[in-house]
Amino acid sequence: MRAVLLLVLSLALTGCTDSVNPTAAYLDDLRGQWVVINYWARWCKPCIEEIPELNQLDQLYPQVTVVGVNYDGTTGEELASSVKSFGIEFALLAEDPATILGTARPLGLPTTIILNPQGQINETLVGPQTLASLAQATRQKMVEVDGGA
Repeated sequence: MRAVLLLVLSLALTGCTDSVNPTAAYLDDLRGQWVVINYWARWCKPCIEEIPELNQLDQLYPQVTVVGVNYDGTTGEELASSVKSFGIEFALLAEDPATILGTARPLGLPTTIILNPQGQINETLVGPQTLASLAQATRQKMVEVDGGA
C-alpha cells in the first residue's frame, strides 16, 4: 500500500509544480541512507523472483530504502494490480530516475542501482539479486532471517 501511496503522491505533486521534480525531491530526502533502485517489469520472471529479497532488505535494514521503477512505465490500475499480485511492499517511483542520476536507462532486467548515503551511484547490479548480495552492496551486516512460514 505504501508503494501505491508514494506513486499517487508523486503524480499529484507533478501537477503542483513546474520547478521541482518529485522523484528528485524524494531521492534528495533519502540522503544519509543507502538507496536501492530496482528496475522491474511484469514480464521479467527474474524481476518477480527477486521481489521478496527486496522486500526483506527494505524491512530488515532501517538504513536502506528500496524503491522500484516499473520499466514499462505502467501506471494506474494496471500498476496497482502488479504491485498487489507480486507482493511489492517497497515504494515505487512515479518516473524513471536515470536522467536525474546522470545514467543511461538499463538495457537488461532486472537492474538495481545502489546509491550511497551521499546520493551518488555506488554500484549497478545486473541480474537477479539475493538478500545477501544486496546487503553486501549496501555494506550492511547480514541479519538472521527466520525462514519459517
